Order: sequence, then structure tokens, then C-alpha cells
Amino acid sequence: MFMIKELPIKERPRERFIKYGANSIQTFELIAIILRTGSKDESVIELAKRVTYKFETLKNLSTTSIKELKTIKGIGNTKAIELLAAFELGKRVNNETFINKNKLHSPESIYQYLKSGLEMKTQEHFLALYLNTKGELIKKETLFIGSLNSSLIHPREIFKHAVINSAAAIVICHNHPSGDPTPSKQDIEITKLIHKNSLMMDIELLDHIIIGKDRYYSFKEKGMI
Repeated sequence: MFMIKELPIKERPRERFIKYGANSIQTFELIAIILRTGSKDESVIELAKRVTYKFETLKNLSTTSIKELKTIKGIGNTKAIELLAAFELGKRVNNETFINKNKLHSPESIYQYLKSGLEMKTQEHFLALYLNTKGELIKKETLFIGSLNSSLIHPREIFKHAVINSAAAIVICHNHPSGDPTPSKQDIEITKLIHKNSLMMDIELLDHIIIGKDRYYSFKEKGMI
């Protein structure tokens, strides 16, 4: 098994990282640092290059599964988990930075905040954003995973978290794995039900955002709330 330390010093990604900085080394070198080791047949650099070439873009790599990563010779559970954990940390940093710089006061800002985590999901994820009076995020809560059904998504569960977190307003959101964010009849029924309950609870339902592929649907923008 080839270790990074067995490579010539000038070719070692970690040493190049230290000498030139993160911005100066190539993507496959960053992946090699995470993978750490290759196999008896190839160096970690070659393995990292194969991973890079297979997925073509970092977005594709970041949204893959452990199962798919393990189809690559030289990638087992440990390496797959370490790669995906690194991408997850990156997503969380991005989300924290976005929230610190932007209040979630518009459908576009909500879409930008959620899209990286939802647009590539293969199942529907229904979640709620709980906001204070300034439009700042208090909490994000995933409430349901699977095909949306008004008999399964009960307003009580949604507003329970609003009360616990003293939220002044909520935004409900979910994704369409098909990529088309156009609301279904079920989506419309669920929105009407939650809106009715928001009036009773005096907790404003600001919007229902449906995330598709590179686009979104806002019930607020369409005048449906």
C-alpha cells in the first residue's frame, strides 16, 4: 500500500499544501490528503485522480453515496465516509456563513440557503425553518422524509417546534427529486392546511418553498399564501 510519505517530497500533497497554501494545490491533491493511502497497485495520487475523473465535478462527488464510492477500486467504507464527511463540513460552513451574512427574508435567499442540501436528494424531505421577528433563523427542523401526504404531515408537529423555539414565523420547504418544483395537488392541500393553522396559532407562515433542479417554486411569489 502506497503512503503519501513514500512519494518524493516535491510531489507530496501535504508538503505542497504547507508550502504553497490550499488555494495553490489541485483538487485531486486535496482528495489525496483525505484518502491518505493508496493500494498495493497504485499510489494515493493515482487513486485520487481516478475519483476526480469518475465524478467530473465536486458537486457530483459531494452528492454521491457510500455505496457508489465503494465501486471504485481502492475505496472502502473508511475512505468513503471520510470523503463525504469532508464535504458535509464544507456544506455546514457554507450554511453558517450564508446565515451570518443574509437574513432569510425572501424566497430567493431561502432557496440559496437550502438548495445544496436538497436539490440532489432522491427522496422528498419536508422541513421547516423557524425565524425570529428579524427574519433570522432560529432552527431548521427536518420533519418528514418520503412522499408527502397530508395525512402524515400534521400541523401539530410543525407548530410544536415553533412554540418551543419562540418563533415568530415559519417557512416550510421540501424538494422534488424529479427536478420540477411545480406543486402537486397534495402540496397545495398541505400548504392550505398549514396556513389555516398558522392563523389560529398567530405564527406567520411566510412561505412554502419547493426546491427543484436549479430552480424553485414559492407559494408566496405566486400569491398562494
